[in-house]
Amino acid sequence: MLTFNETIALLKQHYGEPQAPPAKGPFELVMWENACYLLPDERRLEVFEALREKVGLNAAAVDAASDKALLPLAKRGGMRPETRVLRWREIARITLDQYGGDLDSILKLPYAAAKKALKQFPTIGDPGAEKILLLSGVASGLPLESNGLRVLLRLGWGRLQKDYGATYRSVQTAIKAELPSSAASLKRAHLLLRTHGKELCKDKGPLCHQCPLAVDCDYARTTMGSLTSRGY
Repeated sequence: MLTFNETIALLKQHYGEPQAPPAKGPFELVMWENACYLLPDERRLEVFEALREKVGLNAAAVDAASDKALLPLAKRGGMRPETRVLRWREIARITLDQYGGDLDSILKLPYAAAKKALKQFPTIGDPGAEKILLLSGVASGLPLESNGLRVLLRLGWGRLQKDYGATYRSVQTAIKAELPSSAASLKRAHLLLRTHGKELCKDKGPLCHQCPLAVDCDYARTTMGSLTSRGY
């Protein structure tokens, strides 16, 4: 089995340096998370950049914007656009009322307090808060979304369980001792694992024959062996 560092090195060799979201800082990252619902990253980027250009990506600008300005952008983000507008306004109001319009101020708080602050915002739970802090340069472990979690499970870290939270904790426990300490290295690992889960190690129809990790992956060996036995 590959070590964690070997895994990330092979993914970096395959994909190159990963691209972080264009959102900078906690406020923009919360807005990024709330830009779309169940749509590809390309659409999320479109909505996010339209907000930047037509409204402004700061709490005061979003709070002052009319529904006439926000609703057409929210419609590009998928179903229930009216709810999306309400969430954008809630994000702006919390930022203005509790942080004087400067959500970057939470980065000076202890990690647990910063995480608690982010969980006030719509759709942001523990993994989302941890991811936002990591992308803002503050790290405590490796936050994972579904793609990265799936990659690590298939490589042999942790165990798949009926409860998603239990599965998540199982993987986190398994990788903890091997994680790098720097926020930059953890950020790179998070982004590369997400990319790999989206591009090759897909939930359905994984492209194991193209995977740079396949030689050391039991899941890939089983999958490719099954395909070979069926004449593919």
